[in-house]
Formats: sequence, C-alpha cells, structure tokens
Amino acid sequence: MRIGAVQLNSQANKEQNLVQAEKLIDLLAHQGADLIVLPEHFNYVGPDEDKRAMSEELTDSPSLDRIRRKAVEHSVHIHSGTLLERAGDRIHNTGVVFNPQGEIVARYRKIHLFDVEVPGGKKYLESAIVSPGEEVVTFTVGPVTIGLTTCYDLRFPELYRALAERGAQVILVPAAFTMQTGRDHWELLLRARAVENQCFVVAPNQYGSCPPKYLSYGRTMIIDPWGVVLAQASDEICTISADLDMKRLAHIRESFPALEHIRRDIFD
Repeated sequence: MRIGAVQLNSQANKEQNLVQAEKLIDLLAHQGADLIVLPEHFNYVGPDEDKRAMSEELTDSPSLDRIRRKAVEHSVHIHSGTLLERAGDRIHNTGVVFNPQGEIVARYRKIHLFDVEVPGGKKYLESAIVSPGEEVVTFTVGPVTIGLTTCYDLRFPELYRALAERGAQVILVPAAFTMQTGRDHWELLLRARAVENQCFVVAPNQYGSCPPKYLSYGRTMIIDPWGVVLAQASDEICTISADLDMKRLAHIRESFPALEHIRRDIFD
C-alpha cells in the first residue's frame, strides 16, 4: 500500500483551504497513492465563536462533496482529516473516509477533547464547542485494516491498543498538534504508538500560524512498526508519501510477538 499525507496551513477561509487540499490530493494521486490522508480541521481553522456557523452536516457538506469528487476522480481512498460536523444540537470533530466509488466507508468522531493550557499560557477548551465521540473505528482497504484517531487521542494509548486488538495494521492520526507540545512530544508519541502496537502510524499535521492565535507544529510523519520514520515533512505546506510493506509488519509481529504476550487475564 502506498500512502500519502497532506500537510496544510488551514485558515478561516474555507475556499482557500479546499483549493489547497485539492491541489495536494491531485499531486499524491498522480504519485500513485492508494490512500490519501488530510490533517485535522482541513477545511477551517478560526475563532471559537465562528465554529458552529462553520460546521457542516455530513449529509449536506460542500467541503466533503469536494473530497468525495477527488476520491472518484482519482479512484483512491481519501481520509478527510477532520471537519466540524453539525449533528442536531451537537458539534463533533469528525473525520470521514471515502472509497474510490465516493462512498463513506468510515466515520470517526474524536474521543478525547483538547482542554489544556500549553506551555506559554495558551489555553484551549475544545469541549466548549465540541462533543466527544464514543466509538472505536476501523475500516479496510483491501486486506489491510486501518484504525482512526485524531490529534489529542495520541496521548491515550488505550485507544491505540483497542485498535490493535481490532486488527489495525495502520493507524491514522490527523492532527493540529501545537508547536509548544509538538517540539517535545510529537515524534516521541507517534513512534511509541507504532512500536507498542506493532503497526504503521500515519500522522498528517497542520503547520504554522492560523487564527485566532494558534501555532501548529507540522512535521507530518509516516512511521513503521519498528519505530523507524519512513517520511517526514519539512516546515511548509507539502505532502509526503511512503510504501507500507505489510510483509515487514507481519515479520515484526511474528519474530517479536509482543501483542501475543498481553496479559488479558489481568488487563481487560
């Protein structure tokens, strides 16, 4: 499987963000990607007071319709990263996956919400707008099982273990990881999740400054089950890609069978 990841610098202008995302999807598709993954909040990043107005229903989403058309045009799977989903009175931070026929084959609502004060005093309160999801989600591309997570989920290894227990060989982590925490924790956590679950980890991140005063780390990464970084983005709007060798994954799991040694009699 060849996988491509998009690094964006999304702003409050939806049209600008969508045009940029489409261009980079085209680039990765022409390079032979089987699955393309966008970052968290691919279509809009802006002030909290505007987020409800910028949300879209999944069944009536102009932003997702454009991603759907790209999946069909290039006959690839595309993971939208996430957008703000309006579901009745609730808003979710939601990612969807389209197959080459333009059908939604997976929907994941971010489980862990980012309510923290990062170094430097910047406060985030995602739960003021967003309601958490409650479902662990996987989907398949051919014989490969893929698990879905989003950004802050990365700090909760139990979610990744649950995905591995459901057969995930690849785990996606679309993110808008902050500069303050990303410098110290981004690569460390991504590689840990890959090693402890013996899976590929693909993490497309937002990069740079965006409104109101956000600063994202970038450094989009693709990591193999041994913790080796297969590809890493530079500090710009760009794409990366890598071929995921599923035979190598099978060899690692067979020769170093840590997943078989889990004490399920103790840890439910």
